[in-house]
Amino acid sequence: MKIVLLGPPGAGKGTQAKSISNRYSIPHISTGDIFRKNISENTPLGVEAKRYMDNGQLVPDEVTINMVKDRLQEEDCLGGYLLDGFPRTVAQANALNDFLVNKEKQLDTSLLIEVPSDFILERMTGRRVCPSCGASYHIKFNPPTNDGKCDLCGSEVIQRKDDTVETVKERLDVYENQTQPLIEFYKNKNLLSVVDGTKAINEVFKSICKMLEEQ
Repeated sequence: MKIVLLGPPGAGKGTQAKSISNRYSIPHISTGDIFRKNISENTPLGVEAKRYMDNGQLVPDEVTINMVKDRLQEEDCLGGYLLDGFPRTVAQANALNDFLVNKEKQLDTSLLIEVPSDFILERMTGRRVCPSCGASYHIKFNPPTNDGKCDLCGSEVIQRKDDTVETVKERLDVYENQTQPLIEFYKNKNLLSVVDGTKAINEVFKSICKMLEEQ
């Protein structure tokens, strides 16, 4: 089973990816993990990527694509895989498609966890974290018992910089600009599956499994 996972920041992709990976015994492959592995192992691609990153530049598509291609040819990917964070652009999607065609394989589906922007805003901007012990809260869905104080250690809970309204809106705008063409790409190939990500985590997972098993 070969899956590309799509969805906005805050849609719960990481949680669902782990569950999918465990249920279907396929590796969860994120571009972040691939980059870290190549850089830590000092591979030629890792050295090249680090050079761009150290200069504050974006790593070119070609380098990212070659890292992903290498990863997909490892033994644990023979039975399939879940790609998370790749492709990010239509150019990367085309490169993945060409790679699969050359291997006489094909993607099973591109799975979109769909969540409206206003829902994401409420979910992410309401998050609070304890800087002392790391406990997580939400001002609406899971507030601390004592207003603004961590239930576990009593420290003041805080909002992370990544969860401010301005930051979340900016991330959603970037996602919309990058991903909408990708959604159209997979829709045109009849490879897009959409699941409602506003439901409870276990309900979303049930919907995903049903969708995957009906492919």
